[in-house]
Amino acid sequence: MADSHADILVIGGGAIGASVAYHLARAGARDVVLLEKDQLTHGCTWHAAGLVGQLRSKRNLTRLMQNSVAVFDRLAEETGQEIDWRKVGSLRLASSEARWSEIKRALTQARGFDFEAHALSPEEARDLFPDMNIEGVVGAAYMPADGYVDPYALTQAYAKGARQNGARIREGVRVTDLVVENGRVTAVVTDHGTVACETVVNCAGLWARRVGLMAGVRLAAGVVEHQYLVTERKLELPPGLTTLRDPDKNFYLKPDVNAFAIGGWESNTVACWQSAPPWDFARTLFDSNFDRFEAIAEGATERLPLLEELGVQSLINGPIPVSADGEPIMGPAPGLPNFFVACGFTAGIAASGGAGEAMANWILEGDPGMDIWPFDLRRFGPYHATARVLEERAIEAYGLYYRIHWPGHEMAAGRPARQSPFHEDLKARGAVHGSKFGWERPNWFARAGDDPVDQPAFEDRPNWFAAVGEEAQAVREGVALIDQSSFGKFELTGPGAFAAVDRLAANDVSVPGRAVYTQLCNEAGGIEADLTVVRLAEDSFYIITGSGFGVRDGGWIRDHLPADGSARLREVTGERAVLNLCGPEARSVLAAVTDDDVSNQAFPFLAARVIEIAAAPVLAVRVGYVGELGWELHIPLDHAGAVYRALRAAGEDHGLRDAGYRAIESLRLEKGYLYWSADIGPDSNPYEAGLGFCVALDKGDFIGRAALRRIREAGPERRLVSFTAPAEAPLMSGEAILHKGEVVGTTTSGGTSHSLGCAIAFGYLPLALAEEEDFEIEAFLRRWPAKRGPRCLYDPKGLRLKS
Repeated sequence: MADSHADILVIGGGAIGASVAYHLARAGARDVVLLEKDQLTHGCTWHAAGLVGQLRSKRNLTRLMQNSVAVFDRLAEETGQEIDWRKVGSLRLASSEARWSEIKRALTQARGFDFEAHALSPEEARDLFPDMNIEGVVGAAYMPADGYVDPYALTQAYAKGARQNGARIREGVRVTDLVVENGRVTAVVTDHGTVACETVVNCAGLWARRVGLMAGVRLAAGVVEHQYLVTERKLELPPGLTTLRDPDKNFYLKPDVNAFAIGGWESNTVACWQSAPPWDFARTLFDSNFDRFEAIAEGATERLPLLEELGVQSLINGPIPVSADGEPIMGPAPGLPNFFVACGFTAGIAASGGAGEAMANWILEGDPGMDIWPFDLRRFGPYHATARVLEERAIEAYGLYYRIHWPGHEMAAGRPARQSPFHEDLKARGAVHGSKFGWERPNWFARAGDDPVDQPAFEDRPNWFAAVGEEAQAVREGVALIDQSSFGKFELTGPGAFAAVDRLAANDVSVPGRAVYTQLCNEAGGIEADLTVVRLAEDSFYIITGSGFGVRDGGWIRDHLPADGSARLREVTGERAVLNLCGPEARSVLAAVTDDDVSNQAFPFLAARVIEIAAAPVLAVRVGYVGELGWELHIPLDHAGAVYRALRAAGEDHGLRDAGYRAIESLRLEKGYLYWSADIGPDSNPYEAGLGFCVALDKGDFIGRAALRRIREAGPERRLVSFTAPAEAPLMSGEAILHKGEVVGTTTSGGTSHSLGCAIAFGYLPLALAEEEDFEIEAFLRRWPAKRGPRCLYDPKGLRLKS
């Protein structure tokens, strides 16, 4: 029996929880209650430094941070509570050529995002921060809209605004359990009684993982120690002095009252409590560790010699949340549609305004108002939330905060975890593995004489470039084998299976024995998933999705299955290995290991059927992501070794080569194939992305059909196109697209075409410009000529694919 009721119950009174409550109440939600076990800000908000930086690697993530600043700009006047928001800008130094390349890339992205940021010389940087020694400084970026804020005052302002709009805040009330019934959280048990509720939001900060476990949700939310010092208060600082970051020296700085607050990111920090803090921890700090902080202090002193004359007033050491990849965790929990999460914020003060707004939109409107997949809870799986893996990855992610973010960087902690049956043999053949969703996957294959370790680059060629080019050539001219066992794989069965998938898929999935490329759309026509569906039998479907999307896509499907249980979804990712046999000689190799007819007439493009290889029943699907003749071979795990050996033996006469995911990336760009989360997502629809051929409006009703019909009739407002640029152009994604000197878009994907000898990028253009040909793409502050060409640049008629 509940003692009270709330429509929406927010757990946690730090900056994030208070912001969520404020934005919910401000948006008109009634009966919002926030519970805080101690007092507002206790945990980690109260000792946060309060720096505010906005520029991120993705447009929408930058928008989320910009939304925070928009909240800070109005909050004091709106609530009557001062927040000490100092919009003094931020200065980021490059003390190495590699860092300068990283900053130039960020500045180019800022241009595409319409975010004000300026490239400065070392001397111009010193003008903004006169006490700085510029020896070794290569360049700098200045963001005038950044600054710093008082975390305590900010949280109190959120709370005051929440109360002014009708929310209730109860301090000194600890959550002890969550009641879950029929796939929903129905009540929150506290040490002051039970609260029945319709929606729960876990903003418990350091304790978010413990609260999640009460509902059976394992969150990849870790906790580590973080230190910063405050100098003696002897300085006379000019008003409006900017904040300073020198990531090569591993420190940040903000002006304080006659002092500096200086912190950094220790590579040897300590994980706390196995991410399960005691409930009685509140406004508490750890013992300072000067030995661990020494390297940061030395770097700061080299850059600011005046620090030699200042003593240390205090060295603050407190807990800070860090997720398994260092980014926040937001969104609904899979299987519990009314249990939302907003935690794991390492930069929670800076993100609080935008995160609160996005969460309120998600709860009240059904989506966050923009695609924020890099923060989405569903990017993680059970592997990431394992206690030991989480602890190792949290330490690594924290230590990487100011490291150079090289293209293609792979985390090392918690590996290896999941391995295909071919892992050891491929490693012996030179495979350099990366990791996706815990799976070890071959990124590329080192040749004789190659160092089998990634050596990435920004503006130059990485060490894998030539090897990947040879892999791509093998796919285009001969035959290659690619381990794609990490694919997310599901079986959907039952008498209601067809009706369920037909309602979900935009395309027609009715034909048995056929692979169908389709999108799963939301009611607005946005693309929630991009996958392949195979109808195996009348009431049996096989669904294939990307390695990192299984939790998200599986959750979307489950949330839309009929309530009567007539359709059942089962994940089979770990039960089947996948080998992609691809290239013009693929049929010859496959024919040598099976008695089944694999001729083009008997086994045409998009066909899917079970064939026998090495006494194993193998589901062969004639599709691929590289644009050549080929089959994805889905193999029962206990037969994987035998099938692999048979293919290897048969391939010897045809020059069978290994290929990895970096070759796939180059090949898919040549074919105009899209990647969900980069080129398409909930913010885009199939028609503007050139996927109208995947929409079967005449098949009957499906989710998003009405919206897609309207979009088709009105015509899309923008179009995704392909660009080619000189081969040496270092295109990656996020670059600004210019037409007659004006920014008209940003690239969504980019890379090198080894087959065509050029650089390729995708990007959306306003419809009025979609037929123009001459553009420029700005990369690393340099403009490159770019031609808009056909969407598919290689084999546009698909003759090789269908041969």
